[in-house]
Amino acid sequence: MSKENKENTVAVKIETSFKERLWVVIPVVLLVGLIATLVYNHHAEFSWNGFVAGFDTDFLIFFCIGVFAQLVDGTLGMGYGATSTSFLLAYGVPPVVSSTGVHVAEMFTTGVSAISHHKFGNINKKLVRHLLIPGVLGSITGAYLLSDVIDGDVIKPFIAVYMIVLACIIIRKAMQKNIIKKKTKRLGILASFGGFMDAVGGGGWGPIVTSTLLGRGRNPRYTIGSVNAAEFAVSFASGITFMIFGGIEGWQVIIGLILGGVIAAPIAALLVNKIKRQPMMILVGILIIVLSLRTLSKLL
Repeated sequence: MSKENKENTVAVKIETSFKERLWVVIPVVLLVGLIATLVYNHHAEFSWNGFVAGFDTDFLIFFCIGVFAQLVDGTLGMGYGATSTSFLLAYGVPPVVSSTGVHVAEMFTTGVSAISHHKFGNINKKLVRHLLIPGVLGSITGAYLLSDVIDGDVIKPFIAVYMIVLACIIIRKAMQKNIIKKKTKRLGILASFGGFMDAVGGGGWGPIVTSTLLGRGRNPRYTIGSVNAAEFAVSFASGITFMIFGGIEGWQVIIGLILGGVIAAPIAALLVNKIKRQPMMILVGILIIVLSLRTLSKLL
């Protein structure tokens, strides 16, 4: 091999290595920046006594919700928002607080999930690029409307109904057999709609985007990993929008979901190819329907 070819080979390897590292470096830098910003802007709201007092039964419940929701999302590629929002609404948390809490928590959990899926080789980078920008734009629009325009109490029953619809989509996709692989068109529209409904409803990115792609016969492993990676940017965009226009409420909810989700994310990425999808999807769908019906029964 000539000296020039060797130099070109080394240059290509360095460029490839740099691009690979970006998949880890970008989420880490964004999350560290977010933590620093939150601490700087809200440090006065925390005291040691208040922090200790916050670790009560409510916090433990939010932590368990975070663990379960992330295990569902990381293994199925859908369900974090739908599962956690259904539990939070059923527990009596207001829609704006639950949606803000879910999306701020997802900024961390999806970051860890994206890094974990990248580590296990579950990501199709081309698919991520197609989903990224449309999904972010849709989520920003939805988050702004819920924070500054829509009354959360008014849409609470509609969100519960929306969750039931998402659950039915999950169950229907689980029951499908002999899926014929088809080319997925209009990925941008799909991502925009998924991001918008995810922000407004507190969930939907996975059930809408992942279920559609899987229904088109895409490889489950790479679809789940790629949609989870794109979800980091979508959640980050909506979470920042919620913080700008609506502020931060419900610290117990946010911290509980973050800690639970961060702990569960690497485990879920490891289990993505080891859990039978069909029974898990049906179980999650039924659970979301039961929780949403419980929420509706309280409102009607």
